[in-house]
Amino acid sequence: MFQVDIIEQCKQNNRKAQLQLYNQYCDGMYIVAKRFLKDAHDAEDVVQEAFIKAFTKLHQYKAEVTFGAWLKRIVVNKSVDFLKSKKQRLVDLEEVHLKVIDTDDDDKWLVDDAVTIDDVKKAIEKLPDKYQYVLMLYLIEGYDHQEISEILNISEIASRTQLSRGKVKLQELLTLKKNGTRY
Repeated sequence: MFQVDIIEQCKQNNRKAQLQLYNQYCDGMYIVAKRFLKDAHDAEDVVQEAFIKAFTKLHQYKAEVTFGAWLKRIVVNKSVDFLKSKKQRLVDLEEVHLKVIDTDDDDKWLVDDAVTIDDVKKAIEKLPDKYQYVLMLYLIEGYDHQEISEILNISEIASRTQLSRGKVKLQELLTLKKNGTRY
């Protein structure tokens, strides 16, 4: 059965097709939610809510992006909404004080071979929320600054600034790790 056929059947409330679509995407969407929410039960709840929203809004899906990408955006938004509702609110930055200098700092992102992806994820978790969310959305989820600004309800300038500052802090933590210092 083709993806398009399943989605069309889901739009007509075919429960078997909905279950098939759910089974196809639930594990991947759980991993996305878990990146934001440390608690497994919270991540499961967010995924369930995201699927409910996806099925009720399926008529709005226009196949301009893959279904997985569309669903992932719902999961990310639900995760951020959950964090906000739990009073783990994002720190609002006064945009007046923000200055961003776009530099080509890709060469600064070379990390020692001893640093694992796990080390990077653990280091990201140690960052303040405002940096953590932008870094996760940009580096791990692949969103651009416009999308991040919409998801987090911040300006694109704030997104760029938080990414830049978050990268610096992350690099500092990874350097500490490389030198054997606990962070």
